[in-house]
This record gives sequence, C-alpha cells and structure tokens, in this order.
Amino acid sequence: MINKLKSTELINKVGGRFKLAALVQKRMSELMEGSRPLIKNTKGMTQLEIVTEEIIQDKIAPEYKDSIDNPQQQ
Repeated sequence: MINKLKSTELINKVGGRFKLAALVQKRMSELMEGSRPLIKNTKGMTQLEIVTEEIIQDKIAPEYKDSIDNPQQQ
C-alpha cells in the first residue's frame, strides 16, 4: 500500500508530495472522526488503504483556494 503512495502518477495527480501528504492526513482525520468512506467494499482495508483508493478513484482531491476570491488581509 505504501508503494501506491510513492507512485509518481498519484503524486502528480494531486500536485506534489506535500499536497498528497496533507490530503491523506486530512482525510484520515475525517475517517477517524466518523466520516463514511466514499468507496465501496472497504471490508478488511485499513484507513490508509481507503484514503489511497479514494484518491485513485477521484473521490477526493486537494482543495485549491482562489487568491482572487480570498485576498490576504494585510
């Protein structure tokens, strides 16, 4: 399973290693707090496997905030 997270295809899909790590952390937190998996047939899967599969199946993706809609306050 860890090998899937190292996949160049998966890393590029979300925009880089740091974005992938942040996405995995956020989604795993949601699952631990009680959110339901977005994929079917999760029996016997770890939370990390569920998150990875959700990314592969395009069920989750990083959120990008538009700087025009959310200007930084100075």
